[in-house]
Amino acid sequence: MVGQEPTPGRPAEVTAGQRWLARLAFAAALAALTVLLVYAGLRSIALILLGLLGLSIALAALWWFVTSRGARRWVLGSLVVAAPVAVLILYAVSGLFWVVIVTLALIVVAGVAGRTALAKAAPATGMTEYETPPPARPFVIMNPRSGGGKVPKFGLPAKAEALGAEVALLEGPGEVDVVEIARQAVARGADLLGVAGGDGTQALVASVAAEHGIPFMVISAGTRNHFALDLGLDRDDPSTCLDALTDGVELHVDLGLIGDRTFVNNASFGAYAEIVQSPAYRDDKAGTTLKMLPELLSGHEGAHLRVQVDGSPVLDAPQAVLVSNNPYGTGDAAGLGRRARLDSGWLGMVAVKVASGRQAAELLRGTRSAGLAVHSAREVVVDADTEAIPVGIDGEAVQMPVPVRCAIRPGALRVRVPRNRPGIPAFKPAMDWPHLAQLAGWSR
Repeated sequence: MVGQEPTPGRPAEVTAGQRWLARLAFAAALAALTVLLVYAGLRSIALILLGLLGLSIALAALWWFVTSRGARRWVLGSLVVAAPVAVLILYAVSGLFWVVIVTLALIVVAGVAGRTALAKAAPATGMTEYETPPPARPFVIMNPRSGGGKVPKFGLPAKAEALGAEVALLEGPGEVDVVEIARQAVARGADLLGVAGGDGTQALVASVAAEHGIPFMVISAGTRNHFALDLGLDRDDPSTCLDALTDGVELHVDLGLIGDRTFVNNASFGAYAEIVQSPAYRDDKAGTTLKMLPELLSGHEGAHLRVQVDGSPVLDAPQAVLVSNNPYGTGDAAGLGRRARLDSGWLGMVAVKVASGRQAAELLRGTRSAGLAVHSAREVVVDADTEAIPVGIDGEAVQMPVPVRCAIRPGALRVRVPRNRPGIPAFKPAMDWPHLAQLAGWSR
């Protein structure tokens, strides 16, 4: 789809494939229920309750594990593992283990078939691609140390120069002002800015590209490459990102704004932001996290946060808040997956508040849990009982005065990407049984 907005609404006609996928989803769900009732009988209820009990105990024990110290912590850590294992052993001893496995397999089939049918029936959700001429004077900033040395490993400087790009290597010594380097390049006539580095560096240079209205190119040479992931770029071979210079298209994506600073992925507040501020975190991430979590999660240390979403208050004193440039998907238990698109014009906001093992267990209820708030918003404001709070902006730890305001800049960044990208995220709709019944031809 090039230069054309996605067509809204559901298609008028349902294909035979969609109809049979929808019917398969219902058949698999009914078969799962039948297996439980026929082969487990009244014990089917006990099976379900026992499984939920095991998960609840594991979540509660996990909470006590991270908020405790010494021998008690490791006893509770063993309970995190022992609770679900004990449930599986009880299933096996009762002779119902195979019932559980078959039931779960049928539920997976129902979910896959149903989501596939719904995805085929949904409107197009991919980001619009725009045809533009290749850049005449591209300028690419590369960090040779990023991602464990991906820049030299994949020969990125030579490959970029062979395609006509000017390359600047961040070799030090000391701190290098990448924003100033990018601005000087634009002043010399650069008509594209690219970065081979981490998401934090990507965000800094992206702000300059957006400021001057020129395209930006992402090269997946960082450690995690979250921005590259959601653009569909190849994270295993960053050299393929350079194809954008010769055979590329543009995406017009949003940028997050926190204070006067840009972010491409997210800004985190609370326990994680406090931990990464510690000087010991870089050398011992796991040990520093386990050492600091008890006081942070119990409220004995760290700022008391207050969060407003578009002017309305949400959870008071959450332990963790994540504000993202476009909402993350909700296809996993944590509610945080990929962003299917980066041009919705909305921030995502997830806040978590857990004060006891019981509340930790309640997280099984997902967004219905009292300790979990998930919103889409135009503005998120984080305030606190201190003058400044730590914030993790695209993985970089900073201190910011309160209140901290996060906003969205719709379509602010022109990103040039290769025409052919291996990881374009597929649309994964939530299960909608009434709509599936329509697709199956059983209701209107």
